[in-house]
Amino acid sequence: MDHSAPGRTARALAFLRRHQVFAVAFALGGVLRLVTMLGYGPAMWFNDSYEYVSVALHPRPHPIRPSGYGFWMMILKPFHSFSLVVFTQHLMGLATAALIYALLRRRFALPKWGATLAAAPVLFDAYQIQLEQLIMSDTMFMLLVVGVVTMVLWHRRMSWKIGAVVGLLLALTWLTRSIGLPILALVVAYLVIKRTSWKAVVAVVVACAVPILSYMGWFAASMGKFAMTNSDGLILYMRTAIFADCSKMHIDKYKEIQLLLLCINDPVDQRKDYAQWYLWGQGGGGTGTGEVLHRWGAGKKFTEITNEAASAFATRAILSQPGDYLKVVGRDFFRAFSWGRPQFPDAATYNMYEFRPYYDLDTNGRPKRLPNWPAYQGRTDTDAFSYEQGPPETRIVSPFAEIMSSYQDVFYLRGIMLGGIMLVGLYGVAVRWRSVGGPVALPWLGAFGLLLAPAATAEFDYRYVLPAVPLACIAAGITLRRGIISGRPRPTSASASEPTTVPA
Repeated sequence: MDHSAPGRTARALAFLRRHQVFAVAFALGGVLRLVTMLGYGPAMWFNDSYEYVSVALHPRPHPIRPSGYGFWMMILKPFHSFSLVVFTQHLMGLATAALIYALLRRRFALPKWGATLAAAPVLFDAYQIQLEQLIMSDTMFMLLVVGVVTMVLWHRRMSWKIGAVVGLLLALTWLTRSIGLPILALVVAYLVIKRTSWKAVVAVVVACAVPILSYMGWFAASMGKFAMTNSDGLILYMRTAIFADCSKMHIDKYKEIQLLLLCINDPVDQRKDYAQWYLWGQGGGGTGTGEVLHRWGAGKKFTEITNEAASAFATRAILSQPGDYLKVVGRDFFRAFSWGRPQFPDAATYNMYEFRPYYDLDTNGRPKRLPNWPAYQGRTDTDAFSYEQGPPETRIVSPFAEIMSSYQDVFYLRGIMLGGIMLVGLYGVAVRWRSVGGPVALPWLGAFGLLLAPAATAEFDYRYVLPAVPLACIAAGITLRRGIISGRPRPTSASASEPTTVPA
């Protein structure tokens, strides 16, 4: 075999020619990401970003969210470069698109243009590219989820070794975002329904459990509770706070003092219409929820006692007012499918997802200073400076910033388009009802779950929509393969993954 450089180059060029449609799209996606890095370096910032930086500087289990992404930043810390962090995230975005193309092309025989089209939202959506430029965990989470789905669907007969790899990926998914737990449950259920060997299923569970249980043990040693976070109850509390009516919850004022402490005095019709305020808001009038959580004492919001009380309150509110709960969940779920992009939950959060050329400049045209909020053993601004070993503020550079701002006005996947993609996948599940949805079920239910879970447990946020898009596109691509491939005999029976290997 020719291992010379010219031989490798010739093979690479031949590969690109065979997949030239995707190669061109991939290259254009790379150019857009390069323009973004030139226009908004070294990185863009979100309110949660500073906690990830803090974990990277002071490794620990975080009380609010799993620390997996902070550990990734810790690995990159010796380079002292937020530009490197977001560069790896742009590579993750491109890798996600490549996985979609490879899966649909090689295992489901979708035409090259069809597989490229399925990967296009990840390659070209401006909000996807902007999310990759943020110091946030979502891009890593998206790649891990797509990687899990790709591995499960790729292997018609899963060995225990492949199962172990899938389990490790699921553990990393869970350590990156808490929603990884239902993803694990979905994958295991899919494997069981498809009658995967018991050795592979056990390997998935064990390989996932070992790192997760180790992390929870570390959390217990640090926080005194065997868990992943001290925030799940509080986040569910904020979900219910916009409708919870203590007069309907039958709280025993003598025996359930902790629940009474979480009652909000404001009438329901006068409360905020977005739930995040009820966890992060600071109050101000003496009757709002900013005063409620501070009743537990300064700095004691995210403790085991507060979290458990908030969880009990939220559960009682849901059971006492199921109609109100379903109403807010349904409202937030369908926000993902609007034609436009209405401002939500508030202007400050909404603007953090925008390529705005002058948004991060002060009145003198200089980069805005990062907030100096208190952080673990420091402040948010000094932590960021320590990680970067230099100014960490977002620097707006023309004309690259203006290019991406104008691009974002037009090129993004509108919610109604996502709704259409989801309906195509739902059709694919329905027509395969005899095989419990076939291979379409896993990515479609994954996408559906990623859209529903925030609405059910926290609140809608635009960044929560993006990780569901590649799964929805995979489901739609598998569904449409029979409609756009002509001249091929239909399989006589649906297999676990309906594989059709085609030449590369």
